Amino acid sequence: MHIQMSSFLLASLALLFCISSLEKSFAFQATKESNNLRQHHFVHLNSLFPSSSCSSSAKGPKRKASLEVVHKHGPCSQLNHSGKAEATISHNDIMNLDNERVKYIQSRLSKNLGGENRVKELDSTTLPAKSGRLIGSGNYYVVVGLGTPKRDLSLTFDTGSYLTWTQCEPCAGSCYKQQDPIFDPSKSSSYTNIKCTSSLCTQFRSAGCSSSTDASCIYDVKYGDNSISRGFLSQERLTITATDIVHDFLFGCGQDNEGLFRGTAGLMGLSRHPISFVQQTSSIYNKIFSYCLPSTPSSLGHLTFGASAATNANLKYTPFSTISGENSFYGLDIVGISVGGTKLPAVSSSTFSAGGSIIDSGTVITRLPPTAYAALRSAFRQFMMKYPVAYGTRLFDTCYDFSGYKEISVPRIDFEFAGGVTVELPPVGILYVESAQQVCLAFAANGNGNDITIFGNVQQKTLEVVYDVEGGRIGFGAAGCN
Repeated sequence: MHIQMSSFLLASLALLFCISSLEKSFAFQATKESNNLRQHHFVHLNSLFPSSSCSSSAKGPKRKASLEVVHKHGPCSQLNHSGKAEATISHNDIMNLDNERVKYIQSRLSKNLGGENRVKELDSTTLPAKSGRLIGSGNYYVVVGLGTPKRDLSLTFDTGSYLTWTQCEPCAGSCYKQQDPIFDPSKSSSYTNIKCTSSLCTQFRSAGCSSSTDASCIYDVKYGDNSISRGFLSQERLTITATDIVHDFLFGCGQDNEGLFRGTAGLMGLSRHPISFVQQTSSIYNKIFSYCLPSTPSSLGHLTFGASAATNANLKYTPFSTISGENSFYGLDIVGISVGGTKLPAVSSSTFSAGGSIIDSGTVITRLPPTAYAALRSAFRQFMMKYPVAYGTRLFDTCYDFSGYKEISVPRIDFEFAGGVTVELPPVGILYVESAQQVCLAFAANGNGNDITIFGNVQQKTLEVVYDVEGGRIGFGAAGCN
């Protein structure tokens, strides 16, 4: 009896051990699978392509001072007469324009050409073009009202530009083709020209004087792609929403405008410069704004001003960094990059210290130091080995042919910023889709390690990006559009 009982106990213990081992095995396997899921994005290929119809942002319309953000080349855009998601500009053209913008930014910052608030004395008959920004590559615009009565105008918004301007009648020089009727200041009861004797004129870097008897203040800006805007520095009534109106807003009324502005009426400058929209409206919006760039051209995002811009519960803030001699761009400190849940050993804060880093709404593709890009590319390729490789492009050297797939798996990519902030990029922030046969890693290398790193707009898609200029910080939150 004693022997039988001992045998029974031994058998029971063995069974319990087996069950425990199986549970641990299943738990380990579940943990492994869970970790694997966290390391990857499983993406339906169709989600990377725009639809033929427009879908709205769920968050923007609920906020007080919010504008719809529209991609120029999608079905939501009034700039497309057909209303279809047919590209009005090739991917090659977009990348060429992006390269020109990046070259201009790199050149400007490497030569320390900052100080856009310097007084510049110009001969009244000679108005040489001064530094501006390349905006031909700007893909996103908003609609605001100008004048009394107001006229709706589509403006490309740009965190790297300071002057807000629009084309104006009578186009004394020349005007490019735009979708909206050109603004006619003679039909607005609230329009005024700034005089040369005004302190507003002398504070403006590109200001000169007209040769007319009223000596109106003239602005003259040249952008990185040789696009230009020249005209009168003016004040006008600016309507953001029905309840948000800015009186005596300083802007450029363009009389001679040439270049690759592609259908919009002008530009909204959102930089840190003293005459930018952000600074001019500081008493209303406290130098806070946010945006969410849509996932594809067939979706809408939003641009929001004031306290309601920072209501996302998932926001994580990193401090702005200082760009030497530059008061327009928004600097930030990148301290690391992770691929597939693993931090890249070759990438640290020192990787970015030589050139510094900025965030820019107008640059399309993020530019990284060569060592950081090489490490990112190598890790990404390891995860993507099962997929057929496609030919690269002028900008992209890591591309794949997904034409035989309905769903793909891509490694998670996280950017780490100062202050312990980690931002997970969405799949649309990792891949640039030219076609199903050519889907590329959406990053590029700078020419050398001393060039400034630029966190571009593809990587910002669907994120809530909050610029708390007064607080000296920038916030990131997931699911910013919906």
